[in-house]
Amino acid sequence: MDYLKKAKERSEGDRKDLTSKVEKLINDIRDNGDKALLEYNEKFDQCTRKDLRVSKAEIEEAYAEVNPELIECMRMAKSNIEKFAKAQRESIKEIKEFEVQPGIKLGHRIIPIDSCCCYVPGGSYPLYSTALMLSIPAKVAGVKRITGCSPPMKGTSKIHPMTLVAMDLGGVDEIYVLGGAQAIAAFSYGTELIAPVDIIVGPGNQYVTEAKRQCYGQVGIDFIAGPSELLIIADESSNPKILAADILGQSEHDFLAKGILLTISENIGKEVIKQVEEQLITLETKEIAGKSWEDFGEVILCDNLEEAIQISNKYAPEHLELAIENPEKIVEKLTNYGSLFIGENTAEVFGDYASGTNHTLPTLRAARYTGGVYVGTFLKTCTHQSMTREASKKIAPMVAKMAEGEGLTAHARAAKERI
Repeated sequence: MDYLKKAKERSEGDRKDLTSKVEKLINDIRDNGDKALLEYNEKFDQCTRKDLRVSKAEIEEAYAEVNPELIECMRMAKSNIEKFAKAQRESIKEIKEFEVQPGIKLGHRIIPIDSCCCYVPGGSYPLYSTALMLSIPAKVAGVKRITGCSPPMKGTSKIHPMTLVAMDLGGVDEIYVLGGAQAIAAFSYGTELIAPVDIIVGPGNQYVTEAKRQCYGQVGIDFIAGPSELLIIADESSNPKILAADILGQSEHDFLAKGILLTISENIGKEVIKQVEEQLITLETKEIAGKSWEDFGEVILCDNLEEAIQISNKYAPEHLELAIENPEKIVEKLTNYGSLFIGENTAEVFGDYASGTNHTLPTLRAARYTGGVYVGTFLKTCTHQSMTREASKKIAPMVAKMAEGEGLTAHARAAKERI
């Protein structure tokens, strides 16, 4: 393994200061409700509106402001996301009666979570695609109350119209002009204006992420997400222009985004570095993409594909592209990733918007233990059991002995009462 381009180490920054600030904000909203919520909304987003919930008239106004062709694109993307979510839902089966012994019947039900909040970031771009990715699986899962929130556009008290349209298309029941850590606190603990939810999903900045971490337990979350990541495995057959374009597509997310190339061809590695620099010249988002690439872009020359696979599995990237000949031959060996893009025709950006898989994915090596948001994120698998009188009498002595072995005599008695 050799580095043709090495990234800087990511700095955690002042974690203690961030933790303290977010904790203070959460406690303030818990104690003071809407008063604190509205103050933070004005302080951080210059939003002075008192009624944070978006009206039907505002939604209709947003539809009138968005290009009809873009709305049609959203509808087509929605169709793909919805079809795949339904297929996933159908794959998650109930077990009604599974007899482990005569008279002992076990099972589980698949139960939708009652309520959720879909957090859609504002920031540098109106990420309306995230609204579709979060709300559609929740709808397919059968969540009864789907809420959504997003920060206002700078200098206004309104959510970006494209985000608003996407939320409505996705089936969000309640939409609120609200972002930041204050939104996470409000939907976790509730205020007069906002009833709390059972789970919060969606990416956000470091304050949103820290608030999700601190509120977890009071509310469910999808996962703790960090800056976006793309890792590409390439060989001598790969197209350097395409690889560079994909890396820059990821790099333009923000200054901390990371694009990584693992290649077994030194020529391809050097040509990709050259192509990135050339493409940056005409890129409108070059200020962000260029800085991200300079600081965190990485090109690693691997001895062979096996080494590339090992590095990839250790890194556990959010997005993993296979730009090699016969990519299917290594798929089974790849075990840690958020979403996999097989073959050079399958651009990561297709998954970002419209192919149908979800783009809300684990980062910072979280793909070692979790996948991305999907219909199952909004479902609970809850077990049940039943026994006949004969089965109860038969199992009770064994259970009583096990309970006594742990010193739990009341447990043992509860079993013996069935004999």
